[in-house]
Amino acid sequence: MEPVRTCVGCRARASRASLLRVVIRNGSLVFDENAVMPGRGAWVHPAPECVETALRRRAFARALRVSTALEFPEAENMQTLEKRLNGYGNKVNGSK
Repeated sequence: MEPVRTCVGCRARASRASLLRVVIRNGSLVFDENAVMPGRGAWVHPAPECVETALRRRAFARALRVSTALEFPEAENMQTLEKRLNGYGNKVNGSK
């Protein structure tokens, strides 16, 4: 049986392999693509809608148990974020 996690964006349960782990590094959110970084992690679908919803609802801060609002680094705007998420989806699906 495969581990199941809950997406902090849409609150749907899914297998761990289909979700992306997010952790805090140096006060900002970063993707933990290999799911091996130390510390508490939050899980989100690799879809811009789920990430936007989680940011809007401040779900990352709650899931990671921090009191401040969290954002992705300024250099990582939504276009870059979408490109990275699309690349992650391709990696999970096995395409190149």
